[in-house]
Amino acid sequence: MKALEIIMLPVKDRQQAKEFYLKLGFQIVIEATDPHGEEWIQMNLPGGNTTISLSSFQAIIAETDDIEAEIKQLKKKDIEVGPIDDTPWGRFAWLKDPDGNSLCLHQK
Repeated sequence: MKALEIIMLPVKDRQQAKEFYLKLGFQIVIEATDPHGEEWIQMNLPGGNTTISLSSFQAIIAETDDIEAEIKQLKKKDIEVGPIDDTPWGRFAWLKDPDGNSLCLHQK
């Protein structure tokens, strides 16, 4: 893993949350409908590389250059990783920490 890419924040009302974060100085990176028909709102601070996504669940998405190699290394450490999901936005693989928090690997 080379960088934290997206921190997914669970919110009750995405538009209300978007207005709050805009007031804080965040800017919209992407606002669109995702493949599941839900609203995807991704924001960041000007000049920042890490973004937030206003979502229905919590997760941290970490960028990787080689998802297969990353998964292989994690499995050697007895960390269970789900299957790779190939999408138009890249390749994703999900895992959970011991407390059930979601983490995701993303290869662009």
